[in-house]
Amino acid sequence: MKLFITGAAGFIGSNYLRHILDHSDDTAVVFDALTYAGNMASIEDVLGPRASFVHGDITDRDAVTAAMEGCDAVVHFAAESHVDRSILGPDAFVHTNCDGTNVMCDVANRLGVEKFVHVSTDEVYGSVEQGSSVETDPLDPRSPYSASKAGSDLIALSYHSTYGMPIVVTRASNNYGPYQFPEKVIPLFTSNLLDGLSVPLYGDGLNVRDWLHVEDHCSGIDVVLRRGDPGEIYNIGGGNEITNRELTDRLIELCGRDESAIDYVDDRLGHDRRYSIDCTKLRSLGWDTSHDFGDGLEQTVAWYRNNRSWWEPLKAAS
Repeated sequence: MKLFITGAAGFIGSNYLRHILDHSDDTAVVFDALTYAGNMASIEDVLGPRASFVHGDITDRDAVTAAMEGCDAVVHFAAESHVDRSILGPDAFVHTNCDGTNVMCDVANRLGVEKFVHVSTDEVYGSVEQGSSVETDPLDPRSPYSASKAGSDLIALSYHSTYGMPIVVTRASNNYGPYQFPEKVIPLFTSNLLDGLSVPLYGDGLNVRDWLHVEDHCSGIDVVLRRGDPGEIYNIGGGNEITNRELTDRLIELCGRDESAIDYVDDRLGHDRRYSIDCTKLRSLGWDTSHDFGDGLEQTVAWYRNNRSWWEPLKAAS
């Protein structure tokens, strides 16, 4: 199968590219605009006969059409994805996530691709005080980022309802692992701690997130690509719910620092208290996680410790 993978120079996309090259005979066209979060250093070692790169923007219909021609399936990662940036500048999020997804779906529909996986987030469900979100729950996004992702989900699903296009949507919890841009909490805190700096912890630090290793996310996406039913939504979670304070304490310990490194800062605007998703539907397709959170977090910190040449230029530029 020949895959068209958008945003594959980013965090999750680059890990997914590695996953399919390691676990299948598939080939891939990588399509990425190389914004601040796209990094050729994340994929250049795996480009070659089975993976080619095209520099392009998902809102550019002509560029998408030319690059997607001849592909069998689409896995759509490309998105603006940082909540703090969306609060400061929401326009780019609506343009990329909604307009870009519409272009992607329209082109894929016209070209007759066999499967389209739209990769989304658990943040579209909003804050979950009790229990866990299931795929049929109403959406309640509370930031420009999550609202633009909810909009893109609905755009994608509308192409199935209207045109019968074979689209599936995945919604994942917070990811961690190698090649994550250092504005996100785990690489930001890890790199700061390794450099002897403080870490900015929002509010009281008691917001709860479920952490999913990026390799488990990639395996879940691949199961959905090959076995998921068109028109359906699949949650992908790690089953590792902890507070931001507990996560910070773990990172401090792994980096050999103490709690004096914590700098409590004003809470983020509209900061959701808790996310939690039920993954029963995906597990029924045979998927499960394979990474223990403690081991995975330790391995992730070790990766950032050993790969300064990857993240130091990114932090310096931003």
